[in-house]
Amino acid sequence: MYARSSTIAAQPSSIDSGIAYLRNKVMPQLPEFDGWVGLSLMVNRATGRCIATTAWDSEDALRSSQSRAQPLRDGLAQAMSGRLEKIDEWDVAVMHREHLAGPRACTRCTWLQMDPAGMDLLIDTFKTRLLPAFEELEGFRSASLFVDRETGRAVGSTVWSSVEELDSSREHTDRMRDAASRSLSAEVLDVAEFRLGFAHLRVPELV
Repeated sequence: MYARSSTIAAQPSSIDSGIAYLRNKVMPQLPEFDGWVGLSLMVNRATGRCIATTAWDSEDALRSSQSRAQPLRDGLAQAMSGRLEKIDEWDVAVMHREHLAGPRACTRCTWLQMDPAGMDLLIDTFKTRLLPAFEELEGFRSASLFVDRETGRAVGSTVWSSVEELDSSREHTDRMRDAASRSLSAEVLDVAEFRLGFAHLRVPELV
C-alpha cells in the first residue's frame, strides 16, 4: 500500500470550504482512479496547516495518478484560500484500527528522520512496542506508520476519539516517542496535532 500526502497552508476561515470541496468535488472523482483506496484530511483550525492524503493499492497506481490528481490538489488549495506547500509519497508500513474514529476525532503526527538501514527496526518497534501501548490508552482509535525507505523519513500517526482524549494522552505518548527515538537513533523533525476533517478509507489492516 502507498500514500501521497499534500500539505496545504490554508486560511483558517476557509477550512470548511475546503472540506466541502473535498466531499463534493474530489470524492466523486476518486473512485474512477485505478487503485485508489482512501482519502483523509487533517486540519488545524488555529494554524491553517492541513494535510490531505490519498491511499493507493500499488506503486503503479500511485505514480499513474500523479498528473491526473494535480488539478484536484490545486482546487483544494484554492478552496482553502491557501497554497500547496509540499507533496510527500510514502510506503504504508502499518495500518491498525482499534475502533472507528467518530465525528470528534483528532490526530497526532510525528515526523522522523533516521538511517534508511534502520527502517525495518522502526516498523518492528511500532508494531510490537508502540501499538500495544497505544491500545492501553483511553480514547485510542487507530494508528499508522508511513515510511520512505530511500530517504529514511517516516511519519507515525495516532487517532483519538476527541480533543479531550488527545490532550490526556499527550504526556504518555511524549515519553513513548522520546524512548523510541532514542533507541532507534532517530531525529524527531516535527510533532503536530489536527482535527480529522474528513476520512473515507478502505486501506486494509497492516500489522
